[in-house]
Order: sequence, then C-alpha cells, then structure tokens
Amino acid sequence: MISVIIPVLNEEKVLPATLQRLFTLDGDIEVIVVDGGSNDKTLQLLEQDSRIQLLHSDAGRARQMNIGAGRACGEWLLFLHADTLLPDQALTDLQALPDSVQAGGFRHRFSGNSIGLGLVSWLHNFRCRCTRVFYGDQAMFIRKPLFTALGGFPNEPVLEDLLFSERIARATTPHTMDSYVVTDSRKFEQAGVWLSLWRVILILLSHELKLPTPARKFFASVR
Repeated sequence: MISVIIPVLNEEKVLPATLQRLFTLDGDIEVIVVDGGSNDKTLQLLEQDSRIQLLHSDAGRARQMNIGAGRACGEWLLFLHADTLLPDQALTDLQALPDSVQAGGFRHRFSGNSIGLGLVSWLHNFRCRCTRVFYGDQAMFIRKPLFTALGGFPNEPVLEDLLFSERIARATTPHTMDSYVVTDSRKFEQAGVWLSLWRVILILLSHELKLPTPARKFFASVR
C-alpha cells in the first residue's frame, strides 16, 4: 500500500483538484492530510470526505509531513503538495518498482505555458538528474523503513525537502520516474517568473556555499 501524505494550510483553491486527481488513479492507497491550522474552507472540504484521514498539527511542512508519516500504514510514503497533480499510472508505476528502489520522485512541470516557466522546469529537472536530489513538489516517495531510519524531515522552516533529499541520496540511489507531476504556477506568476527563477538560483547557490538562506520571501504562502 502507498500512504499519500499531504500537508495543507489554507488550500481551499487548489486542494480539490489535487484530491480529485488522486482518487481517479488506480492503486492501493491511504490518504492522510495533515492540516497546519487552516482558517479557510480547507477543513470543511476534508471533513466531508470519508476517504481521507485528517490529522492536525502546528504549522510547518516538515512537522506536518512527519506526523502524517508516523500515522501511515503503507510500505511506501508519497509526499504530495496540495497544489500538485500526479500523472497517469503514478501509483501503479510506484508499486511496480523493484525492491532495490528505496526512494525517488517524479519529473516536474508547471501548469502555466510561458517560456519562462518551461525554462524553470527544464533547469529543475536537469539539476535533479545531475544530483539525484529532489524538491518537495516532485512528489517525493520513500519506503517507510528507510524514512524511519533517516529520522524523517528535518524540522526546518525552509528547504526541509532539499535537506532530507540530500540525506536520502547519501543512503541510497534515488529513482526518477519518467512521468511528470504538474504544479500550480501561481507563485511564480504572481511574483514574476524571471524574478522567481533568480531567487531559486540564489537560494541554491547559498545552500551549496553554506550561507544563510536569502530571499525568504519566496517561501511565503501564496493562496
């Protein structure tokens, strides 16, 4: 079984499409949504669906995902952002992976069609192909025993996905699926695609050089 873990905070606009997409896919799953204190209609949407295990937590994506993983019963843990759509056959392809594969993620693209967004996605996938380090919006997946052995996501306010993915890459060789997840492009479009791209590059360079994370405004929630 695959445990799909979705951290949410005021996601009434994008969460319905993500869940609708998820429940159309074939595969043996349980869906665990961990709310970080939503005050919009997110909880109302979740409480109406008996297929969802709803948990509550203080806000913080790492904390929320770790709580969800602690409740999960599946062999696989798949961490899905509330604004990201899984591809066709995502779950059956994951279940078909050989025992030698312990973790991985999907290729990435944005929902928008601009040249700039296409370039961002291309760079995103190129970096991942070279480093085997995934971002959270690539629907990272990992077998539960390895997740437990690695201690889960570090309780950091930003870059928790990158830090944990680096930890995974030191422990095993992550697998990149051939198919693409699609992430809502609203954050990049609202902030400006080229400015957002520059911020991403600056953040990654600072991380590699072990400097303080700049452009923290980029991590602010966009609803």
